[in-house]
Amino acid sequence: MHLETREIIQLLPSRFGLLMGLQAESYHRLERLFALSRREPGVVYVSSTGDGLDLRLELHARHAYTLELELSYVFEDPDTGRRAPEAQVRVYTDAHLAEALHCQPGRGRWDALDLRATPQRILRHRLRMAGFLSRWLEYLAAQGHGPHTLRVAQDLALPA
Repeated sequence: MHLETREIIQLLPSRFGLLMGLQAESYHRLERLFALSRREPGVVYVSSTGDGLDLRLELHARHAYTLELELSYVFEDPDTGRRAPEAQVRVYTDAHLAEALHCQPGRGRWDALDLRATPQRILRHRLRMAGFLSRWLEYLAAQGHGPHTLRVAQDLALPA
């Protein structure tokens, strides 16, 4: 069977559908990895698997239908002095989606884009961030991170 290009394109998911799929996948990975419903806002958690790359999770806020959190490793980038990589994530608990707000140290969405960015550029940026978060969460699970490796950070010097 020979398909024309436009027929193939019709079979592929839309970019928006792909974005929603990545965000749903990230939501479920975050829940499996960190049991977010059991985490308290303002508390810093550390997950250690013995590989020397401890993971830092901080739940910044819990609202009626959203959570705001940050994921990073417990070490500093020597060039920027910031934790790296780091991801700012908004979790929509009612829709079961996790949106990567940004994944660059010290830069927000509008620093990476600009206020005049086209909808196509914004969607491409959001797809890149969603893809990064999804792959990183998959890697963390493969490294053995999970609710059983997570503990409250106490007396641990963490970079700001």
